[in-house]
Amino acid sequence: MQALIVIDVQKDFCPGGALEVPEGDVIVPGITDLMADFDAVILTQDWHPAGHSSFASGHAGRAPYEVTQMPYGPQVLWPDHCIQGSLGAQFHGGLAQDRADLIIRKGYNPAIDSYSAFFENDHKTPTGLEGYLRTRGINALTMVGLALDFCVHFSAVDAARLGFDVTVRQDLCRAIDLDGSLDAARRAMTENGVTLA
Repeated sequence: MQALIVIDVQKDFCPGGALEVPEGDVIVPGITDLMADFDAVILTQDWHPAGHSSFASGHAGRAPYEVTQMPYGPQVLWPDHCIQGSLGAQFHGGLAQDRADLIIRKGYNPAIDSYSAFFENDHKTPTGLEGYLRTRGINALTMVGLALDFCVHFSAVDAARLGFDVTVRQDLCRAIDLDGSLDAARRAMTENGVTLA
């Protein structure tokens, strides 16, 4: 059984959004077309409470994209984005949400960010996605979405470490590329056995 994991294709990550990923909207039609080829489709949704600890606005004198230390390790400080119930947190209008078997929301704990679809950024608090996939007998995952160098990257590496067969369709992802993050993400994915297609 194979699942398509669609990572964070939300308005705030698309052009004009609070945390815009260049060309983030360009991949949407291709992702929607791909959904029919899979046994299951899972969407992830960044879902932050207002005032989330990863927002630069809550750190006096700090600017977006600076890195700070959190109890769980280094954390990029982001512009306020994907706030629960906001327009920016909604999925892109062109994404076929009705095709999704499951929507996993992440980043809702105000004290810890969550890039991966499988674990929060402490790398030990699970989202529940692994259990869902295992009980459905799904062992092969194809990942697409935003952003390739953050949430797609961490999701793919975690999935591979959990023993799933993971492919990332780079043509259906876009990246932020913050200080070399894209090259680093590609290296990390390859070193952990993720297939970059």
